[in-house]
Amino acid sequence: MHLPLLPPFSNSQVYVQGDVSIDESAAIAPGVIIQADPDCKIIIAAGVCIGMGTIIHAHKGNLEVEAGVILGAGVLLVGTGKIGANACIGAATTVFNASVESCQVVPPGSLLGAKGRQIADTPQARTSEDAANQPESEDFPPESLNGQGIATSDPTPSGEDTPEESAIATTPPTPSGEDTQEEPAPKPPPIGVPVYGQANLNRLLLTLFPHHKSANPPPEDNHSE
Repeated sequence: MHLPLLPPFSNSQVYVQGDVSIDESAAIAPGVIIQADPDCKIIIAAGVCIGMGTIIHAHKGNLEVEAGVILGAGVLLVGTGKIGANACIGAATTVFNASVESCQVVPPGSLLGAKGRQIADTPQARTSEDAANQPESEDFPPESLNGQGIATSDPTPSGEDTPEESAIATTPPTPSGEDTQEEPAPKPPPIGVPVYGQANLNRLLLTLFPHHKSANPPPEDNHSE
């Protein structure tokens, strides 16, 4: 963990304000601030070692540092509590309205005590938290859910075709452009040509050539009355 560097102190004095009791054997480095609010008290016992830049502030109660306690540089003690005998608190540690047991070692850069104000657990906040914790639903096909098939609300019999399938089956296929070009249109059946006999032929020749006689005159009727 990266700890911020403490700036050098140009003031070598120790600032003390309020009801503060310091034992003569306590060692206090330059730049230390010890302040007790009204109706509050700070007690520093014998053999206490306080590093430079440490701030001890009693607020809404008493703050006691027992014998043999070592406070690293830049430690912040705020509020009320007790630091047990021979405890060691690392540099840049904040203790807010908390106590430290005797002979306890606190790593540098630690935070002890209340970490912030409490927020009431409203129904809206609980609903948002529940929605965030709820796993996302997955869509499963009906045939794979629990290993069994699920019947639909309106099943269609297997032997009958749906109206859409019947319409598709009855619709004749539309020939493509290539098939239309390749297959010629069907020709109408030839009209029957009448077959004319000899009499009709002579009559036609007489009409066309009135001045010529028929090539094959009709036979005379031998049966005379």
